[in-house]
Amino acid sequence: MSVAVTVAAPADLVEGCVRCRAAGCVVAARPSLSSARDTNEKEHHMAGLESTVDMFDLRMSENARPLYEKVKKFIAEEIEPNTAEFFRLGEGRAERWGFGDGQLELLESMKSKAKEQGLWNFFLPDADTGEGLSNLDYAYIAMELGKNPIASECLNCAAPDTGNMEVLERVGTPEQKERWLKPLLNGEIRSAYVMTEPDVASSDAKQIRCSAVKDGNEWLISGEKYYASGAGDPRCKIMIVMLQTNPDGPPHKRQSQILVPMDTPGVEIMGPMHVFGEDDAPHGHMHIRFNDVRVPAENMLLGEGRGFEISQLRLGPGRIHHCMRSVGAAERALGLMVKRGLTREAFGKRISNLGKNVEVIAKARIEIESMRRMVLTGAKAMDELGNAEARVWVSAVKAMLPIRTCAIVDEAIQMHGATGVSQWTPLARMYASQRTLRLADGPDEVHWFVVGRAEIALWEQEASSYDPKTAYYEDLETDNAGVFSGPG
Repeated sequence: MSVAVTVAAPADLVEGCVRCRAAGCVVAARPSLSSARDTNEKEHHMAGLESTVDMFDLRMSENARPLYEKVKKFIAEEIEPNTAEFFRLGEGRAERWGFGDGQLELLESMKSKAKEQGLWNFFLPDADTGEGLSNLDYAYIAMELGKNPIASECLNCAAPDTGNMEVLERVGTPEQKERWLKPLLNGEIRSAYVMTEPDVASSDAKQIRCSAVKDGNEWLISGEKYYASGAGDPRCKIMIVMLQTNPDGPPHKRQSQILVPMDTPGVEIMGPMHVFGEDDAPHGHMHIRFNDVRVPAENMLLGEGRGFEISQLRLGPGRIHHCMRSVGAAERALGLMVKRGLTREAFGKRISNLGKNVEVIAKARIEIESMRRMVLTGAKAMDELGNAEARVWVSAVKAMLPIRTCAIVDEAIQMHGATGVSQWTPLARMYASQRTLRLADGPDEVHWFVVGRAEIALWEQEASSYDPKTAYYEDLETDNAGVFSGPG
């Protein structure tokens, strides 16, 4: 099945915060930067977790329900029975950064079946290129995908391609879409998003040093990046690279994003960065050096100096998509935990009933349901408020989910004993993935800061008149002071 590519004008995007320049802060939907400069900071910093009445209706739409059931059935009947075989075929392969005999063929067969059944590109809200699902509807599906390590790729909903496709669909030129978006939508190639640098704290994107200098009709790129996820895969053909193009400009206008094909002369793969001692081959998180790499000027995305805008466009959905899948991972970890507890005995009892393990299991279930509702509410906020206005919700979800999922996976490991950290279960890999997510797409601290700043802004005005001592004595004088008399 071929996927049509529609060409649309770049959407109006948000621009970086001119006043505070804090990580994650954007000026939402303002007509120009000049008007933003004249705006009081309180007006563009969101106050608290904004909500609407409809935001707390978390029901899946009627149109999405049949699709959701088809996804669950496809995972159970097509993907789960082939998952172990897919990884077995990759063992002992001749090329570390390649695939074993029959491995890609098995994967492609599952992808073809998914396409034929219309289970493809769910993450895109555009009905012409995806299924036209709302963020809320997609959240239900993504949570199912998160339960299996290859399910997302089988349905062409895997990171980092999802975010890169969304960027290309929203801001790509017709030529960029034809050359790169079309094969990505068809699942024919893979991609990488390249931002993090080894020599600066990249969570503050203003510090990005890898540079692109205009030279005639080309951009000349020099510098280093690392943890370029997916760049080790031989199917990875294109990178979106965050680069400094105007070092003397306003901080929010210094960076741009440029398309760099993997086979461009001067792109040097230094090697894989390890995650908890593993190189994650063949996907890989690569250390890349750009040695005077030249790309055509038309490889610029959206326009020079608009890198922050693109990042906000990409990272909002990308962050919550990760968290949607984290709920599925937590569900899987809990299932493994309970099954282990029910099938092993120690000190005359099943492990599940030993000590406080019943409480551990109960707390994990309660945490998962709390996480699920937080993700669904964040997704609904994006649908109701728009991505920019929902950014505090997205940060709240991103701050919460990886930490709690890590804790649940950790308890599952503990319930398994030594087996939990071995190759016999997926738990060690799951823990590494979720712990890494606490750094990816913005570290925890950035997201806590965004949420906390919004909450402080919410109470800023009322706090100016807050004086509990004076209020107490004024109430005494008017006989309005409350007296605590115990539970009613």
